[in-house]
Amino acid sequence: MTQPTGQPPSRSLLRHPDFLKLWTAETVSVFGTQVTMLALPIIAATILQVSPFEFALLGTIEFLPFIFLSLPAGVWVDRLRRRPILIAGDLGRAIALASIPIAFAFDALTIWQLYVVGFVNGCLTVFFDVAYQSYLPSVVERDQLVEGNSKLEITRSASQIAGPGLAGVLIGVLKAPFAIVLDSLSFLVSAIFVVWIRRPEPPIEPHDEERHGPRPSMRTEIAEGLRYVTGHRWLRSIAATTGTSNFFGSVMGSILILYLVRDRGFTAETLGFAFSIGSVGVLAAALLTSRFTKVLGVGRTLVLMAILFSLGGLPVAIAPDNALFGAVALSGFIGGFCGIAWNINQVSLRQAITPTRMQGKMNATMRFIVWGTIPLGQIVGGVLATVVGLHTTIWIGALGGLLAFVPVALSPVREIVTMPQPVDDDDQIGRS
Repeated sequence: MTQPTGQPPSRSLLRHPDFLKLWTAETVSVFGTQVTMLALPIIAATILQVSPFEFALLGTIEFLPFIFLSLPAGVWVDRLRRRPILIAGDLGRAIALASIPIAFAFDALTIWQLYVVGFVNGCLTVFFDVAYQSYLPSVVERDQLVEGNSKLEITRSASQIAGPGLAGVLIGVLKAPFAIVLDSLSFLVSAIFVVWIRRPEPPIEPHDEERHGPRPSMRTEIAEGLRYVTGHRWLRSIAATTGTSNFFGSVMGSILILYLVRDRGFTAETLGFAFSIGSVGVLAAALLTSRFTKVLGVGRTLVLMAILFSLGGLPVAIAPDNALFGAVALSGFIGGFCGIAWNINQVSLRQAITPTRMQGKMNATMRFIVWGTIPLGQIVGGVLATVVGLHTTIWIGALGGLLAFVPVALSPVREIVTMPQPVDDDDQIGRS
């Protein structure tokens, strides 16, 4: 993979103007998203009074695009420049979210509109996320990827600490539909900052039909991405652990807010405060992961974090009513710290070992596998909640999550000490 030219590798990203623009765009966007993450479930549970299955279906529909679109998105991201995809994704989500307060103001808001907005946002997020992870190596040098991903996670962690509490207050004051306006505006601001990035992307190499024959079909390129991920000894185990964790986490998470609000009397403010306390773990991980990785090595850090985040659902399942607030916060802390430390290392590893022409397809395939389990888990969670009840479903998700660490713990990933250096594209694709 060719390294971007420009900023010297030793230069701090705090003095890297284009990374700062990308970081600012992400900061504004993720803070706004915290409002919608809490507001949409609150609207469904309190204003629209939907059933447990309809409630779980809201999250399911938002993640369906990760099953249907992730693989084609990876092909398109590798064929096109990534920055315009980011801008279009931000603007499209801003428009979709703005429709919710407008419909509510005219007393026309229904669960079906929430489903449509969730699906549209999911489609745009698929393209945005694949392009975003593939775009970062074009902005910073390869040996700055861990630093860049860590700083992006600091932003995400700060939003998860301050965001839910602020979102709870805003929802209480403005009402949930109108609070979503802030998220719509955040996507607009994010798009503006991405437009301001000046560092050119590496050119998209045109397909040479004389040398390589006709351009491969989308199906062929999708298959190439699948072979690359499933054939790579590190990537397939990382995908298996993340996908398992996401499945059982979604079984539990699909009805968690409904359980806390309807069965245990949590208010929006209480929910936001509990989630904010728990998210301190996210900030701690963003600040400390680089040190952990240097001491333990990449592989041991990944295995340790996988073991710990597999335990994350148990506090909520076990807790009696008088300790449930603390259990929600503790579960959030465990999942936040370990999940972020895991993501910083595994995303940086993926970016480091994958050649430029495969970045989009690799990221899309990983998203297809690990996020594709989320809607399946949400559907299962909705069905289980209807059949066996909310609390029993929480237990099933927590116990199933204990299996998540197994694939990576038994794989060669545990042997990785330092971030691997890139090799030639052809050699890399042939690795197993």
